[in-house]
Amino acid sequence: MTKGAEQNTQAAPLLDRSDERVKHAEGIGGSVRAFWDRVRSGDLGSLPVVVGLAIIWTVFQSLNPVFLAPNNLVNLLFDCSTVGVIALGIVCILIVGEIDLSVGSVSGFASALVGVLWVNQGWPVSIAILAALLFGALIGALYAVLFNRFGMPSFVATLAGLLSILGLQLYLLGSTGSINLPYEAPLVNFGQLLVMPDPVSYALAALPGIVMFVLGYRTAARRREAGLSPQPLSSLLLRPVVVTVVLEFIVYYLNLDRGIPWMFGLFVGLVVVMNYALTRTKWGRQMLAVGGNREAARRAGINVRFIYMTAFVLCSSLAAAGGILSAARLASASQQAGTGDVNLNAIAAAVIGGTSLFGGRGSAYSALLGIIVIQSIASGLTLLDLSSSLRYMITGAVLAIAVIVDSLARRSRASHGRA
Repeated sequence: MTKGAEQNTQAAPLLDRSDERVKHAEGIGGSVRAFWDRVRSGDLGSLPVVVGLAIIWTVFQSLNPVFLAPNNLVNLLFDCSTVGVIALGIVCILIVGEIDLSVGSVSGFASALVGVLWVNQGWPVSIAILAALLFGALIGALYAVLFNRFGMPSFVATLAGLLSILGLQLYLLGSTGSINLPYEAPLVNFGQLLVMPDPVSYALAALPGIVMFVLGYRTAARRREAGLSPQPLSSLLLRPVVVTVVLEFIVYYLNLDRGIPWMFGLFVGLVVVMNYALTRTKWGRQMLAVGGNREAARRAGINVRFIYMTAFVLCSSLAAAGGILSAARLASASQQAGTGDVNLNAIAAAVIGGTSLFGGRGSAYSALLGIIVIQSIASGLTLLDLSSSLRYMITGAVLAIAVIVDSLARRSRASHGRA
């Protein structure tokens, strides 16, 4: 072997280690640069709502140390679940560029229907719940027919539905005005008391990180098989580890009190399923395509009418589900159910969480983040014993800021060719 060959052989391990260090630096540094490039181009994701939530929590905690106490946060999660499920339906309808103003009335009527059929008529609670969900689906199908067949704007159709269904709710409850649900019933316990056992909550908190790592590892393996450079292992582990540590700490902190409510677990489960449907299925891609450009989607062969039908049906069905959870939470069905700020809070939660009012962009996690923001404001002001008028004004200001950020992000994406 020549002297030059020996030198090359000795230098090879050093070059390999140097390449590994470069890949390591490019892995973490590249991820940071890619994130910053996305932000600069207007692809903000959940960043604004996370920053806003951090500010809200910091302010309220400084004003009242009880705000971030485990007991208050557990109550906040119970309260998030009811309107959060309704907001998840709003995400579906906003993605296709439409609106549903009747979700509050649908939720109120669904709770009243469960109360009448279960308590007054003696139906099994499971059948009463199915009847309420079926009612929500039928209302959504009616809106879709009015929109697809007769060209009635969703604003007008759902506004008419708001008034009509509210009248049905008042008629159904009659002169009594409210129905108390059996306090010892499993449905009421689910809405007020039931929390996850500690081992279950810790296991569920570890699940997202495991799924993220497995998916990332499979992607890296496919890139390696295709002859492309895979993501470095350090970068591949970074995000799952951070997410797992954060979630496990949250679970530990909440378990210092009662723990994670099962009702909130149901809400998060629905969010995960909806996120998978929107991001990993043909139907989800078609939803985003129709919301982005209806005519282009139609010319691409997408059944636009069917997409609108599914969006309206999902929105009303989830509104009915939210009404049932609300009845479980309050242990009653009354004429006030679904009225007040339920309708606007559900819409505001979806928008504040990051779903665009202009259609074509949104995430199921918008409902989760947005409702946490709204309930955090409500909880903080309640602890400070301040007027509810401030809650409306602050929520309205946050909603306006969210829409402004969304509008500016759209302009930035357009200027960078990513609209």
